[in-house]
Amino acid sequence: MNKFILLTLALLNTCSVFTQNLNTTLRTKITYPNQTLANIWGYTDGGKEYALVGASKGLIIVNITNPDNPFLVTQIPGPDNLWKEIKTYGHYAYVVSEGGGGIQIVDLSGLPSSNLTSHFYTGDGDIAGQLGAIHALHIDTTKGYLYAYGGPLFGGRAKIFNLNPDPYNPIYVGMYNSGFPGNHNYIHDGYVDNDTMYGGHIYGGFFSIVDMSDKNNPQLLATQPTPNLFTHNTWLSDDHRTLFSTDEKNNSFLTSYDISDPGNIKLLDKIQSNPGSNAMVHNTYILGNYAVTSWYKDGFTIVDATRPDNLVQVGNFDTYTGSGGGSDGCWGVYPYFPSGTIIASNITGQGNNNGELWIITPQYTRACYLEGKVTDAVTGNPVSGAKIELLGSVPLLQEFSSLSGQFKAGRAQGGVFMARVSKAGYQDYENPVLLENEKVTLLDVELYPTGSLTISGQVLRTPDSIPVSGALVYLYGPKLEYGGITNFDGEFTISNVQPGPYDVAAGSDDVGVSIRHNQKLISDTTLTLTIYKQYRRGKESGRLSTGQNPFTDRTELVYHLPEPGKHRLVIFNSAGQLIEQYDLEGGAGAKMVGKDWTPGVYFAALQFENGPLETVKLLKTN
Repeated sequence: MNKFILLTLALLNTCSVFTQNLNTTLRTKITYPNQTLANIWGYTDGGKEYALVGASKGLIIVNITNPDNPFLVTQIPGPDNLWKEIKTYGHYAYVVSEGGGGIQIVDLSGLPSSNLTSHFYTGDGDIAGQLGAIHALHIDTTKGYLYAYGGPLFGGRAKIFNLNPDPYNPIYVGMYNSGFPGNHNYIHDGYVDNDTMYGGHIYGGFFSIVDMSDKNNPQLLATQPTPNLFTHNTWLSDDHRTLFSTDEKNNSFLTSYDISDPGNIKLLDKIQSNPGSNAMVHNTYILGNYAVTSWYKDGFTIVDATRPDNLVQVGNFDTYTGSGGGSDGCWGVYPYFPSGTIIASNITGQGNNNGELWIITPQYTRACYLEGKVTDAVTGNPVSGAKIELLGSVPLLQEFSSLSGQFKAGRAQGGVFMARVSKAGYQDYENPVLLENEKVTLLDVELYPTGSLTISGQVLRTPDSIPVSGALVYLYGPKLEYGGITNFDGEFTISNVQPGPYDVAAGSDDVGVSIRHNQKLISDTTLTLTIYKQYRRGKESGRLSTGQNPFTDRTELVYHLPEPGKHRLVIFNSAGQLIEQYDLEGGAGAKMVGKDWTPGVYFAALQFENGPLETVKLLKTN
C-alpha cells in the first residue's frame, strides 16, 4: 500500500515558527505530497492510537501512539476526490465522499496489521444501488444508527441506516422527509444522539432539531437561524442543554445556544478565532467543557465553554502560514484520544498541493472571566454599546455592553489590568481589576455624563446651626479633587465640577472635620454640611485624635466616649471604600491601625448610632 503515500516527517520548533500559538505544543507534522486532506477522525484500541485521515486517494491510517514518532499503517484506496468524512462505530470506520461510492466500511479489528477488510455499501431495499455521493455523516452511538447527509439522493435530506444487526452491513430504514422550501431541505452535516438529530441546513442558514424516535415519521421540534445564515456543522454539549454551530462563511462565528427548551431556543454567545481577520470557521467538536474548532487559515482553537454564555478562547494552534478569509488551511481537528493528543488536517500547505497532518499536545486551561453591567448613573437605565477594554492585555480584550447593559468577556491568562469603560457622551471609567483562572470577576459600572456642575452650600456647627466661616470644603473624586472656602456666613461655591461620586469633607481648625462618603453629584447641588460643635481644639480634648500623622508603619487612634450608646470607628480610603471598622465600648480607648495599608490618604470616622461625631484625615507615606 505504500505506493499510495509518501510520508515526510518534520519536527518543528513551534516557538520559532508559530509564535502566536497558545497552550499547544507541536509534536510532529506529516506531509503527503500530491494528496489533499479533508476531514479526520481517530480510533483507539489496545492502548494504541490511530489517526484516520481522509486523503484524496483514500483513507490513511497512521499510528500516533508515540506522537513524536508516528508511522504509516496503510492507505485504503477510495474515490479520488477532495471531500472525505469519517466516523467510527465499534471497530468499524465509515468513510463518505462527494466522489461517490456510497459508504466505505473498514473493519479496524485487524490493527495494528495493515491487512484490513473493507467494502463499499451503496444501499439496500428501497434505495439498493442508489447511494453515491454523500457529503457528511454522523453516528448515533447511543442507538446504533448512521445518518448520511448531502449528496443528490432525496435532495440531500438525512438518510438513516441501522447498524445494530451488523455494523459491517448497514440496513436502510428511512429518511427525514422535511418540507422546507427549495434547497433548505439539504442537510450539510449534523449531530445525532439518542434519537434526536441536530441538522445543519447550510442553504437555509438554520439548524433543525428533529425527534427521530420513529424513523418512518420523524417529528420536527424546532429550527434556529445561525449568525451568518450558512449553517455548516453542529455539536451537542455533554449535558444536552447547549448546542454549538458553525457557519462556513468569511468573518464567521462559533456560536452557542441554550436548547434546554426547544420551543424557546436562546443564542448565548458567539466567538471568532481572531476578530478582524475575516477568518472562516469550519468544524467544531465538544470535549467536556471545551470546544475544539477548525478555522481554515487560522488553524484550530480551544474555547472554554464552561460558561456557554461567555465563550473564551484559551488555546490555539495555527497550522497555516496564510491568514484571512477563504477555505484554505485546516479542514478538520480531532480531540478525543485518551492521551489528549490532538490531530489536525491541512487541505494543503500554503502554495503547494501537499496535504498536512499535524499532531499536537494541548494544555486545557480554564478561562478568567470579567462580567458585569453598565448603567447610567443619572437614570439608572442600562447603557448599551459601551466599550469595555482591559488596557495592557495582549491581544487587547475588548467587549461591548448589550441592550440590557450587560457584558461578558474573558481571557486565557490572569493578572491585574486597568479596566476602561467608555461611550460617547459619558466620562471614561477606569479601575484596576484582578482576573484569575476559573473565577468570575464582577465589574458593575455607573457611567456619569460629561459636563460641568456647580456645587454650593453652607457649613454649620451643630446642634446650634451657627455658620462656620473660613471652613475648607473638599470634593474627593475617583480621579479629580475640588476645593473651596466658606465666607462669613459659612457659604461656599465650587464651580466646574465633573459629575460623579465624591467624598465631601468640611473642616475648620476651630471646630473640627466631618465627611460624607460616596455622594452622587449629577446636577447642580446645594449641600448643608454640619460639624459637631464639641469638636473644639485647644484645652478640650477631641473625641478622636491620632498619634503620629503622617506615619510610615502604623499609628494610634485615641477615642473618648463620654455618653452611652452604640459607637463605631470606621476607616475609609480616599475612594470612600470601607477598609476597617470596630465596635467600641467603654469611655475611652485606642486602636493601632495602618500596618497593612498601602501608602495613601485615609479617613477615620467616629460614629454614634450611625451618625458622624468626628473624622480625622490620615496619611501613610513610604
